[in-house]
Amino acid sequence: MGHSHAHAHRDGPGDVPLARGPVRVLLVFLALAAVATVIGVVALWPDTGKVDALRDKAQFTAPGVTFVDATVESVSTTCPDQGTGTGEGADPGGGPGDAPSCGTVTATLDEGPEKGASQTVGVPTAVAESGLAGGDRVRLVRVPGDAGAPASYSFDDVLRLKPLWVLWIAFIVVVGLVARLRGILALVSLGFAGFVLLKFMLPALLSGSSGMAVSLVGSAAIMFVVLYLAHGPSARTSAALAGTLLGVGVTAAVGEIAIGGANLSGFGDEGAALLSAFASTLSFQGIFTCALVVAGLGVLNDVTITQASAVWELREAGPELSRRQLFTSAMRIGRDHIASTIYTIVFAYAGSALAVLMLLSLYDRPVFDLLSTETLAEEVVRTLASGIGLVLAVPITTAIAVATVAGPAAQGGRA
Repeated sequence: MGHSHAHAHRDGPGDVPLARGPVRVLLVFLALAAVATVIGVVALWPDTGKVDALRDKAQFTAPGVTFVDATVESVSTTCPDQGTGTGEGADPGGGPGDAPSCGTVTATLDEGPEKGASQTVGVPTAVAESGLAGGDRVRLVRVPGDAGAPASYSFDDVLRLKPLWVLWIAFIVVVGLVARLRGILALVSLGFAGFVLLKFMLPALLSGSSGMAVSLVGSAAIMFVVLYLAHGPSARTSAALAGTLLGVGVTAAVGEIAIGGANLSGFGDEGAALLSAFASTLSFQGIFTCALVVAGLGVLNDVTITQASAVWELREAGPELSRRQLFTSAMRIGRDHIASTIYTIVFAYAGSALAVLMLLSLYDRPVFDLLSTETLAEEVVRTLASGIGLVLAVPITTAIAVATVAGPAAQGGRA
């Protein structure tokens, strides 16, 4: 068998010869996948008319109600007298979850008809005690008065863009200093992934497209750009990409079967219930399938890149290894990665849903009864389906990478 000596992308010196035949098969597969992705994007492109109609129905506020930015003057956690209207007698409350409140915020309006005026509004106690102080900015809801009555104001939320921007800039600086060009390219890739999610996947789902189809096409579009941009065009990246695409397919298939088998409706969280009020004709099972696939993309990409890189490094370090030995050695690395990734996924969910888990722990019900509830069952299915796709992607990617690199005969070892 002839072998080419095409160069794989590397961070440092050293080249790993490639097996010409398997590389051609790999490239043909990726070319067909790319064509299918483009066709899928065109076929599933969102119907802007349907999306705009839903936006018109889903008005966040009543007509005439506006949002006004304001600068905090003072914060109090002393319960004021109950009353109506604005000022010191304002009814405390409003805000996240309409939680009981013994807090008030006095703020100067930065815009609107009453710009420059001072307003005192009630806020949840947790907000008043969160560190909010003079000079911070908040968003108030302005409701125009009837029959010449003055407008009334209530608390909406704290404006947090400034600290978020500071944190984002710090993240970019750290990534740039440590990962350098590769890290910056990864950030650019992240921006592209967000663009695909916001401009294609979400509108396509709102247009009524199949959640399975949108997840496969959108994920493939993201991975083609993200992997080649962040890791460079090479046979090694191509092997990881092929493993990622196959892993996405496995995850979507397992998720679809599990959702139907568990009779999940897709209404496991408050967001789905709110969305159904404006778009009741959508398939929420399909939306959950898409969410399941997207949730596993990052970890799946991490595993496949690691496995492809492991095969390349092992081949360079052991040119005399047979393909079986190379596969076995790479799988040892893969098993360790699988073990660490599995509990990473579980801990990530536990951390994000800690309040819900604490609430459920207070209920006097058997654990298995709680697991069968829609809220927890969705997360169990999401975790296990993503885990199955993740685990199977390891041997798939390893096999593709082992087939792609040249055999031991081309390295001067035994055939």
